[in-house]
Amino acid sequence: MVYRSHSGSNLTPIWFLIGMNLLLFVVTLIEPTLILFLGLIPAVILDRLWTIITSLFVHGSIGHILANMITLYFFGRYLCALLGERKFLLVYFIGGILGNILYILLAPPLSIAIGASGAVFALGGVLAVMRPRLRVFVFPIPVPLPLWVAVIGGFLIISFFPNVAWQAHLGGMAFGLTIGFFFRKRERIRF
Repeated sequence: MVYRSHSGSNLTPIWFLIGMNLLLFVVTLIEPTLILFLGLIPAVILDRLWTIITSLFVHGSIGHILANMITLYFFGRYLCALLGERKFLLVYFIGGILGNILYILLAPPLSIAIGASGAVFALGGVLAVMRPRLRVFVFPIPVPLPLWVAVIGGFLIISFFPNVAWQAHLGGMAFGLTIGFFFRKRERIRF
């Protein structure tokens, strides 16, 4: 298995994802009813299967999209350089989809899930396993934290906020942690 160095990484997939999220955010600002059409509602998932993907690109507020896109950029940049574009995109989309499946199974039937958080937590989960001692700054904490503390702690704290799809976060993070062990094992074999 070949892992990439941190230099010379292609950020095109990350910029594409950020661009799609920003585009849909602007579109839903203009036409807010699209959130109900593109968001994931467990009770109607069989009639709207596309929402298991489209909900990953819809956000409810400027704070919501900023937090997800900033985290996507930093986690994505590192992971894309570490694993390559293909594996990065697989982690992102499979983590997001599995997060949405857990949301369907555990959330109230008429609730709605939107946002890239499940996919972003998948990226964080992989990095927390592969680079647990990597130090990161988390606003507003003035000292760097180990990445694993930031990812797990961030999940636990955010889960107590109202109207948060913690089920999607948990599903994405669980996938990321699991696949992270596989990538880490392969990385050790290589060296």
